[in-house]
Amino acid sequence: MDRAQERERMVAETVAAVRRIEGEQGVTREALMAIRAELLALAARSELFPPEDFPSPADGKENRLYALSIDPDKRFALYLNRGSARKDTPPHNHTTWAVVVGVAGEEHNKIYRRPAGDAAGPMAVAEEITVKPGTGVCLLPDDIHSIHMRGEDPKLHLHMYGKAISEMTERVHYDPETGRGEFYPPHPDTR
Repeated sequence: MDRAQERERMVAETVAAVRRIEGEQGVTREALMAIRAELLALAARSELFPPEDFPSPADGKENRLYALSIDPDKRFALYLNRGSARKDTPPHNHTTWAVVVGVAGEEHNKIYRRPAGDAAGPMAVAEEITVKPGTGVCLLPDDIHSIHMRGEDPKLHLHMYGKAISEMTERVHYDPETGRGEFYPPHPDTR
């Protein structure tokens, strides 16, 4: 079995386990931690995700998402994110659950807390997590985070969502100083 076939087999097994976990436990922090464990086991097989199979954007884009598995109904989606040397996203939600784990390189995440009662006002950073090999972050649908990447090393991370990026049509990004939100379009560069 060649690398692409083994990757496809392992991805299918992992996504099946994720479906089962969510089906049995629902969308809870505990369920997302179990999903993270499945994704960390897949990411540990880094030989299945060499940088040459997932080239970095050469067209000036900050990063590229490679679809590894998307259910026909767009319900579960697993991507490999290939990051560039420098990337910063605004604080944003996903409107679905998300789990991100490291294959190679580092992706620094800031998790934000909004003012009480959803009022406008400065947002506080509640937690910071650097996603790298052996680590990951779990986000519920309303959790707000930002991503920050630095350095020239290849950045490869698995991003698993409760629905495909193309279906995230109600995401919001926030101004951390005012807490005000605006529409945040789906990721523009998915392969």
